[in-house]
Amino acid sequence: MHRFVIEPAINSPDAVAVIDASSGLTTTRQELVRGVQAVARVLVSRGVMPEQRILMCCVDRPSFLMWFWGAMWLGAVPVPVSTMLTEKDYKFLIEDSRAVGVAFSEEFEEVITAAAAEQPFLQWSQLDSEVVVSSHDVETPEPYPSTKDDIAFWLYTSGTTGFPKGAMHRHADLGFCTDMYASTILEMNASDVVYSVAKLFFAYGLGNAGYFPAGTGASVVLNPGRPVPETIAAQVTTHRPSLFFGVPTSFAQLLSSDISDDAFESVRVAVSAGEPLPADIHRRFRERFGVEILDGLGTTELAHIAISNRPGQSVSDSSGTVVDGYEVSIRDENGEEVPDGEPGTMHIKGDSVMVGYWNRTAQTRRALMGEFLATGDTYVRNSDGTYTCLGRTDDMLKVGGVWVSPAEVESCILELEQILQVAVVGAEDAEGLVKPKAYVVLANPEHSVNVETEVQDHVRARLAPFKYPRWVEVVEELPQTATGKIKRYLLRS
Repeated sequence: MHRFVIEPAINSPDAVAVIDASSGLTTTRQELVRGVQAVARVLVSRGVMPEQRILMCCVDRPSFLMWFWGAMWLGAVPVPVSTMLTEKDYKFLIEDSRAVGVAFSEEFEEVITAAAAEQPFLQWSQLDSEVVVSSHDVETPEPYPSTKDDIAFWLYTSGTTGFPKGAMHRHADLGFCTDMYASTILEMNASDVVYSVAKLFFAYGLGNAGYFPAGTGASVVLNPGRPVPETIAAQVTTHRPSLFFGVPTSFAQLLSSDISDDAFESVRVAVSAGEPLPADIHRRFRERFGVEILDGLGTTELAHIAISNRPGQSVSDSSGTVVDGYEVSIRDENGEEVPDGEPGTMHIKGDSVMVGYWNRTAQTRRALMGEFLATGDTYVRNSDGTYTCLGRTDDMLKVGGVWVSPAEVESCILELEQILQVAVVGAEDAEGLVKPKAYVVLANPEHSVNVETEVQDHVRARLAPFKYPRWVEVVEELPQTATGKIKRYLLRS
C-alpha cells in the first residue's frame, strides 16, 4: 500500500491537513485517515475489487482526497476527471474507463446522472459526501498490499490528438514526484501551507494540493469554487499560504485586478506550470507582489514537473533546468539530438513517466520512445543550461493549462449554417497568453452582422466554456495547400 495512506501522520495526527476555504472548516490528518477508511468500507459494501476503476467528478474539498486515497486503500484505481465537461464528455469517460462506480459532488448530480444512464460497466454512482464513517456490517479492510509498480491512478488527457486518453500512473510515481520536486526543489515540509489555483483533477493540482502535502506533512487550503482573483486574494490573505501554485492565466488575472499589493506577503515562493509563463508576467508579479514565480514543465504523462526554475535563481522566458531524477533529450524530426540553441521536440526520461495510455496502443507507442516520453513540445536548450519552450510541435492549443482541440471547436462552429469554412488557431491576448481564435468564411458574405457573438455563444452552449474562440475574424478564404489542408502557420502569423 502506498506510504501516503498508511503513514499519513508525518507530524501530529491532530495537525491540520486540509482547510476548506469556502467554509473555514478544518480536517486533521487523523480525520482525513478516518474518511479514507470510511470510503474503503463503502467500496467494500459496493463489491469493488482491486484494480477496478472509480471515476471521480469532485470539487476540491476534503471528500475528494478521501475518495482518492480510499480507492487506493482497497487496491482500486481512482480516476479523477475534469469538473468542466459536458454530459457527452462524461458519458465517454465512464464507458472508456470501464468504471464500476462514480463518486460526484452535488454540483454535478444532474449531468453525471444523465451520463451514467445505460452504461455497460457502471454498477453504481453516489454523492462524494455520502460516506458513513461507522458501519455495523462492514469492517475496515486492511490496506491492499500494492507494489510500487501497481497502477495507482489514471488521469485523462487529450494530449496531441484531441481524443481523451487515460494516462496510467504507478504508486511509485507519487513518491518520486514528491521526493524530487516538492521536497528537493521547493523544500516543502510540515510548516508549509499550500494553495493551488489548479484543481485537484489536474495532474499539476493533484500533486500541489494532494499527494505533496500528504507526503511532506504540509497543510493545504482547498477552494471548491471558481478561482477568481478577488476570491484567491481573500483566501490567501485569510489562510496565509507559504506556497502558491498557479497557471499563467491566473497570474495575469491577479495582476489585472485591484487586489492589495500585500495580498501575497505570506508566500515564500510561487510556481507556474501548464503553459509557458510570459516574461512580462514573471517580472510584473515580482515587482508588484514581491513574489518570485518558478516556471516549470510538466505533463499529465509525467505526473508533475520535470524541468523547473529554482528559488532565487528563476530565469524569465525559461522552464528552468532539469529536476534531479530526470533526463532530457531534444531531438529533430529524425530522432537525432540537436545541439544547444537549435529547436527540437522535447523527450523526458524519469521514474514518473506513465505506464501508457489505457487501450491506446498506437498513441502509447508514439508517446513512449524506449524510456523517454515525447512531450510534443518544441524546446531549445540555452547556453546557461536552461530550457525555453517555443510552442507545441502540433496544432493543439493549451488554454489556461487545459488542452483544446481546434478540430473539436471547428466542428462545433460548422454547425452554424452561415459558416462555410473555419480554422481555429492560437493567438496571444494582451497578457501574452494563448487563446483560441477562429477564422471563418461565410456561406453568405452579406451575413456579417453579429457573427462573432453568434459563434461565441454557440460554442459556449455546446462545449466546455474555456474552448470558445476569444476572437472571430471573417475572411474571404482560408489559405490552403494543393491537397486542401489549411495552412495554419499562415493564420498564426
